[in-house]
Amino acid sequence: MIRKIIYSIVPLLVLLAASSLACIVGYFIFQGIDGRFPLSKVITKSTQLFLVLSIFPAMAYLKLSKTDLGFAAKAVFFKQVLLGFGLGFATLMPVFIAEYALGIHIIDQTQHWTAGLLAEKALISLLLALLISMIEEPIFRGILFAGLKKNLPVIAAIIISSAYYAALHFLDSKTEIPLQQADLFSGFTLLGEAFANLMNPQILSTFLALLMVGIFLGVLRTNIKQSLGLCIGCHTCWVWQIKMSKSLFNTDSSSEYLYLVSSYDGVIGPLVTGWLSLALIGYFVYKKVRG
Repeated sequence: MIRKIIYSIVPLLVLLAASSLACIVGYFIFQGIDGRFPLSKVITKSTQLFLVLSIFPAMAYLKLSKTDLGFAAKAVFFKQVLLGFGLGFATLMPVFIAEYALGIHIIDQTQHWTAGLLAEKALISLLLALLISMIEEPIFRGILFAGLKKNLPVIAAIIISSAYYAALHFLDSKTEIPLQQADLFSGFTLLGEAFANLMNPQILSTFLALLMVGIFLGVLRTNIKQSLGLCIGCHTCWVWQIKMSKSLFNTDSSSEYLYLVSSYDGVIGPLVTGWLSLALIGYFVYKKVRG
């Protein structure tokens, strides 16, 4: 039992090491760019970079191959990404339809879209969504899940990796430190604020929704061999739809169903938690019947 607990907190130690290194490196980057971007943003992006780079030594230490991480052969991988994108559209679009039908989302009348501007926005959003997914999925459904699965039951590996995935979305600080006041320890102050944010009870509904997102992707990852491409495609489509929704719609703060979404992005919330839970239950029932 103690051994399993130790394995479950190893990712936290890696995160602490990556974020601490990012605090130091981020300070020098912040100075080098004359404070053009907030120090907290520089540290966040640096942490993400170090987490991605940590995949390679972790693979060597755990003796994991790209196949163990879930990567299929190149042709199969790209096909999986496309199939995953379709799955992402099918699983999240009903949520957007429901949120619009319930009056949670209303069309932004201030925007004057042309076909060209809409196509440009859709393409840029798609590229950003793909970049996010190509970073997050190899980390959480790739090396983290594979490493946990070597020493823990599959269910535990899914839940723990999903919890880390959800928590990372809230490791942020809103404090802005002017360039003249920043020193080598400023990043660690921001890091402390970021971890303290995890104790904020207001993030609970969003955390649960992101946890369910991680579990859904974890189930997808475990039920099909070398299926990281499916996870990347699905994740990409979800992020793309959210970005497009935020561009085209506003959240009506007076809606009586506002509790179904969170202030995090106006989409993720109890409605997503319930919908993805039903989708997973339906999948396992179908799997049992097919038996």
